Amino acid sequence: MTKFLYTAAMVVMPLVTGGAAHAACGDITVAAFSWQSAEVNAYVDQFILNNGYGCNVSVVAGDTVPTITSMIERGQPDIAPALSPSAVGEVYVKGAAEGRISKIGTAISNGTVTGWYIPKYIADAHPDIKTIEDALKHPELFPAPENPSKGGIIQGPQGRGSTIVTGQLFKAFKADEKGFELVPSGSGAALEGAITRAYERKQGYIAYHWVPTSLLAKYPMVRLEGPEHDAEEWGRCTTKQDCPDPKPNYWKPAEEVTAASSRFLARDDVEPAKEYFAKRSWTQAEVGQVMLWMTENQANGQNGARWFIEHMPEVWTKWVPADVAEKVKAAL
Repeated sequence: MTKFLYTAAMVVMPLVTGGAAHAACGDITVAAFSWQSAEVNAYVDQFILNNGYGCNVSVVAGDTVPTITSMIERGQPDIAPALSPSAVGEVYVKGAAEGRISKIGTAISNGTVTGWYIPKYIADAHPDIKTIEDALKHPELFPAPENPSKGGIIQGPQGRGSTIVTGQLFKAFKADEKGFELVPSGSGAALEGAITRAYERKQGYIAYHWVPTSLLAKYPMVRLEGPEHDAEEWGRCTTKQDCPDPKPNYWKPAEEVTAASSRFLARDDVEPAKEYFAKRSWTQAEVGQVMLWMTENQANGQNGARWFIEHMPEVWTKWVPADVAEKVKAAL
């Protein structure tokens, strides 16, 4: 019942916050992507800009490539709050080079990190295991769920680029010769389920994952170190499923930025919002804490934004002047 009442209150929140006068700041559209960190970021921006600065922010659903393409070609939406340019590739690079889209701020200060992870309790018990090569010497510590006589490396969801990368790294490091097998997960839910079961049973595993996520906030894991990222090899073979001769490689940390359309940047009526986006940034650990709360409470981005603003003022009050912070607190 508590969850229901909290959620019901949040359903009407945009109506309450959107009814104030917005003379001090103009209309702004902000894209909300489908993953938790990006979604909650969009609604945090909406709440703070509407209530603290008098803006009129609308949140619109989107996905990376279509949204960025629209920002470049049509100037809408105005803002993509959390975007990894490397994930969008040439679309963003070309648009930025033409001045149609630009970085206006940093979404996650220490970016997003993908890799092969092991449970922290295994890392603590075996401090000599720091790299992929170290872990591959000990298949007995990371038993495959269906075949414990071999070590297992849990892949990501099928169809995802990083799942192909994991398969290619498996070949590159000759993991099969070292007593390991790939463990397909099939879906994001299955990946999380496999990790959750192993973690709660205090079993060892090697799994593809990334931060920030609610899963790593709940179940601390350690990223295995790998070789330095080789961009040329990455394009030649690491990301190509049918390439027969991959060489050892690894993901590099990805910058997570806030992007704005050139149309937004040219406007004079949104200067307070521009200043806000230039300062607004949180860490992997901070956003992970919000995502964990959202997961445990089956909450959406609006719920998560309000919880963050109410329970983590030490983070967001650094982004705004004192008088703005008071207005935002009063709106709660």
